[in-house]
Amino acid sequence: MKFGTKAIHAGVQADESTGAIMTPIYQTSTYVQDGIGNHKGYEYSRTQNPTRHALEKNIAALENGKFGACFGSGLAAIDCVIKMLNPGDEVISTNDLYGGTFRVFKTIFEKYGIKFHFVGMGDVSSVENAVNENTKLIWVETPTNPMMNIIDIQAVSKIAKKSGAMLCVDNTFATPFLQNPLDLGADMVMHSVTKYLGGHSDVVMGALICNDEFLAKEMYRIQNSSGAVTAPMDSFLVLRGIKTLHLRVQRHCENAEKVALFLVDHPKVNNVYWPGFESHPNHTVAKKQMSGFGGMISFDLKGNKTEDAHAILNNVKVFALAESLGGVESLIGHPATMTHASIPKEEREKTGISDSLIRLSVGVEDAEDIIDDLRQAMN
Repeated sequence: MKFGTKAIHAGVQADESTGAIMTPIYQTSTYVQDGIGNHKGYEYSRTQNPTRHALEKNIAALENGKFGACFGSGLAAIDCVIKMLNPGDEVISTNDLYGGTFRVFKTIFEKYGIKFHFVGMGDVSSVENAVNENTKLIWVETPTNPMMNIIDIQAVSKIAKKSGAMLCVDNTFATPFLQNPLDLGADMVMHSVTKYLGGHSDVVMGALICNDEFLAKEMYRIQNSSGAVTAPMDSFLVLRGIKTLHLRVQRHCENAEKVALFLVDHPKVNNVYWPGFESHPNHTVAKKQMSGFGGMISFDLKGNKTEDAHAILNNVKVFALAESLGGVESLIGHPATMTHASIPKEEREKTGISDSLIRLSVGVEDAEDIIDDLRQAMN
C-alpha cells in the first residue's frame, strides 16, 4: 500500500454499529465489562481508547512500524524514551536540537543520574568518538532544529548497533512522507504530532513508533503507568489531519524551495539554511534518505543584529509570529528568544543560533504571497 492510501485508510475502519466512515470520538473514561476479565479489549481509557488506538495504528503504518503509542505532547513522548534508561546510563544527542528536548534532558533527567553528551553529528565520527560502555541511547534530529543540519541515520545506526545502544530519531521536521528512520536502522521514531501530522495548529500531541516487541512493551508500560496520554477528541483531529498529510507536505516542500531561492539572493541575507541546496553540508545524505527537503528554512542577516531580525518579525502580514511549526499557515520565529531560549547563549552560538537567526515554517498558501510578504517586511 502506497503512502497516500495508508494515510487515509491505515488503522481505520467503518464503525461496526453505525457504518460511520470516520472513527468515532469515544469520549469515555471506562467501559462496561460482561464479567470480571471479560471485556471487548478496552477497560480504562488511560490504558486504551478506540479513537487513540486507531490513530496509533495509523501513525505506526506511516512509519512502516508495528507498534505506535500517542502521548499528550511531543515532550511526553521524549519523557517516555528517557524513562527506559537507568541511573548511570549515558545519552549521546545531537547538539543542535529543539530547546524543549535540551531542557528535559538537562533539567529533569540529569539530576536522576543520566548523563548527556551533545555533539555535532554532521560527521558521524563524532558519535563514534563519544560512545562508551555506558552509552544506552543515541538521540538524533534530522533535519535539526533550527539549523537544518542533516544526520546520516544509516551510518549512526551502525554505530548504535555495534555499541548496543538504542537509536531514536526525532522525525518531526521530515514527517514519514519524506523520511522513514525505521527503514534506515533506527530502533524508535519520535514525532511531535502537534506539527505536520496534525497539520492545523489545533492539537498538542506526541508519538513513538517501533518494530521491536520488547521496546513496544516498555513503551506501553510507561505510557500507561505515567498517564501522559492524548485525548479522544485530539486523536480524532489528528486522524483527520493525517488524511491530507501527503498533499500538504508536498505543497510545503514546493513553497519552501521557492522561498529559499528568494532568500539566497536577497542582499540583506547572510546565510540560508535549507538542505535542498547542493552547497548545504550533507546535501547528498539528505537526497539519499529523504524524498524531499521539507518546509522548514532558517536564515540569518548580515550584521547579525537582533533588532534587524525583530523588525522583520514585527512587520510580516501573511506570516504569523508564533512558536510551533508544521501547520497550513506560514509561521515565523526567532529561535534565540523563542523556541531555543532555554538553551544557554554560549551553547546556542556553538551550533550557529545567532541573534539574527530567523526560522520559517513555510505554509501552503500561494508561494507568491509568502515571498511578497517577506520582501515587504525585509524592506
